Amino acid sequence: MQQPSLAESTVSPGRIRGGVHDALPQDSAHKHVSGEAVYVDDIPAAEGQLYAAIGVSDNPHARLTRLDLQPVEDMDGVVAVLTANDIPGVNNITPTVGSEPVFARELVEYAGQPIFAVAAKSVEQARRAARKAITHYDDLDPIITVDQALEKQCYVLPSHTMKRGDSKTAIASAPHKISGNLRIGGQDHFYLEGQVALAIPQEDGDVLIHSSTQHPSEVQHTVAKVLSCPNNAVTVEVRRMGGGFGGKETQATLFACIAALLARETRMPVNLCMDRDDDMIITGKRHDFLTEYEVGFDDDGRILGVDFSLASRCGISADLSGPVNDRAMFHSDNAYYLENVTINSHRCKTNTVSNTAFRGFGGPQGMMGIETVVDEIARRLNKDPLDVRKLNLYGVDERDVTPYEMRVEDTNLSTIIRDLEQTSSYRERRKAVAEFNANSPLLKRGLALTPVKFGISFTLTHLNQGGALIHVYTDGSVHLNHGGTEMGQGVMTKVAQIVAEEFQIDIDHVKITSTNTGKVPNTSATAASASTDLNGKAAENAARTIKNRLIDFAAQHFETSAGEVSFRNNEVVVGKQTLPFAKLVKLAHQARISLSSTGFYSTPKIHYDREATRGRPFYYFACGAAVSEVVIDTLTGEHKLLRVDILHDVGKSINPAIDRGQIEGGFVQGMGWLTTEELCWDESGHLTTHAPSTYKIPVCSDVPEDFRVSLLEAANKEDVIYRSKAVGEPPLMLSLSVFFALKDAIASTNGHERSPRLDVPATPERVLMSIQELSHRHSDKI
Repeated sequence: MQQPSLAESTVSPGRIRGGVHDALPQDSAHKHVSGEAVYVDDIPAAEGQLYAAIGVSDNPHARLTRLDLQPVEDMDGVVAVLTANDIPGVNNITPTVGSEPVFARELVEYAGQPIFAVAAKSVEQARRAARKAITHYDDLDPIITVDQALEKQCYVLPSHTMKRGDSKTAIASAPHKISGNLRIGGQDHFYLEGQVALAIPQEDGDVLIHSSTQHPSEVQHTVAKVLSCPNNAVTVEVRRMGGGFGGKETQATLFACIAALLARETRMPVNLCMDRDDDMIITGKRHDFLTEYEVGFDDDGRILGVDFSLASRCGISADLSGPVNDRAMFHSDNAYYLENVTINSHRCKTNTVSNTAFRGFGGPQGMMGIETVVDEIARRLNKDPLDVRKLNLYGVDERDVTPYEMRVEDTNLSTIIRDLEQTSSYRERRKAVAEFNANSPLLKRGLALTPVKFGISFTLTHLNQGGALIHVYTDGSVHLNHGGTEMGQGVMTKVAQIVAEEFQIDIDHVKITSTNTGKVPNTSATAASASTDLNGKAAENAARTIKNRLIDFAAQHFETSAGEVSFRNNEVVVGKQTLPFAKLVKLAHQARISLSSTGFYSTPKIHYDREATRGRPFYYFACGAAVSEVVIDTLTGEHKLLRVDILHDVGKSINPAIDRGQIEGGFVQGMGWLTTEELCWDESGHLTTHAPSTYKIPVCSDVPEDFRVSLLEAANKEDVIYRSKAVGEPPLMLSLSVFFALKDAIASTNGHERSPRLDVPATPERVLMSIQELSHRHSDKI
């Protein structure tokens, strides 16, 4: 199938096709629709290829006293069975500190923890065999919930405190005080393509791994550690993922290691592709939080002092819980100036799967706390929550320092909220909602406008680097490779647009290639919304190196100055003559000019002293705001999102079409987290929501019919690639407006006299219980 013509996209006339700022489709969009896009499990099987399955613990916390694998080995088609005893290297896949084994050896710590793996001649044979192991356990007491972990002071990492000013004194002397808590649920990534790895043995004991991962270098380094070989013996390749959302940043490593171990053992290619139930049971999720707060404020609703306690369920190991919880702390201010604030963070160890990165990386949980505080203040003072939000916003050149002493220099929050308030007709709709509720005894509507200020950069400073490799061939076509990975977010398209713009050639001439650790080494994960920023700049650097060589050659060859050489619309102008880009390239090759270059970029200005909790962890902030209007059924708790208005700052968008898609998709995914996606563990520590039948992600009917998205295109003040702004994660938090609109609708059931209790996710059951609890409180008062 031919790729859709660029003429069908929004391309500026009189310039190259597919350059920067053009609204193009994602490079593989047509393949997604036609089914031609090749994912790991679509790679044709080699002769003799084997298929793997994992045997797991059925106990959340126990001593493994017997593991009899003879019944597994006796099953038809079984070729190999491996346990911890068969690992030649280190039995540890943790990406940070501590330990998490590939296979548990004597101690199992969560239900679903891998204890062995089997390779067989078919998928069905492997999966059937994996269920035949005979296991005996000596049970130990499990810790399942955050409350249990707090009571026993059981943590995967030390607790951490961030403090600015004197919150205790400010709260004590404030005219008004509120305290409370909020339970924030987790979220499964539910990527369309499950976890999968294909390991292919190479000569000299090397291994090639096709992995569905956001972090090829981490997979490479961890597999090498487990196999006890150097990093250069492992090559990891990623063409695309069928979704990631953070769930393939560290979690893909386990499956790649198991496939590689089996491939090394059998000397045959091994495919390990998880089914949905096992995937959800074995892999980590968004951290669920218990957030407690106490706030002091004045008669107008201005926050004078606030204390937060954030306790998250981390699981059995640290994984990425350190930086996730740190980012929750960083975003506990969201868009608001907090002069006196204390934030305590507890990273709880539980006998559940190790939780991990998820779009927003702790930011959404941190923002939920402060947005709840602002909403509670407004309801206590009988004010519109929007007015209290506006009163507490960060200022310009005043009231502009975060709790970690970073000055907020580039925010346009006031402008965004002012414009959105007007374009969404917020005030008029607020009156209309009140009128509707006054005349509707059973259906109630709610309205909320919430802002987002999200920091862009990895908070671990050294990760803020990107690499690229570019070849220009003698026919003028370009080969592009970089450290970013494609999971549907469009990074490959954006970076190709950047290269096309630099060379001033149509994007058709730029070949996008698979991310490969053998081409660009030691890459950072495609995460933190920074992939285009990092890899786009690296590609720009590589392209400019080649371009400058061509300029110097052209000036010498045509006996003119470098200043007389320019690139435009697939041609090169040299003085008074013009020649095709491809012709200049061929001449340069004949003159023995290098047409290949690596590129590198590291983010400037950022630094952070974690011990002092002071510094500049972020290069800039991405901001936006959303207005959501909902309706609830007071008899059932069912609810529907009626309309959404979004205004989001994307800087000078590299690709407005992709950015708009990210905003829409991020919002809907966030709405799912806040309203329908509920993770449940039973008392024995087993996940009971591990399939679409019990775990409800948003569907098409959940998307509002009236969905209005506008891009605020104001150039990024920092020297980011083409003055754009990151757009991967921030839009997810725009969905907080849905939650607070639901809370607004519930509050209307008693005339807004009391603030309702509502936890995340706001399922119909929780909405109904909130209505009933509010009614009981009202009755008790009477």
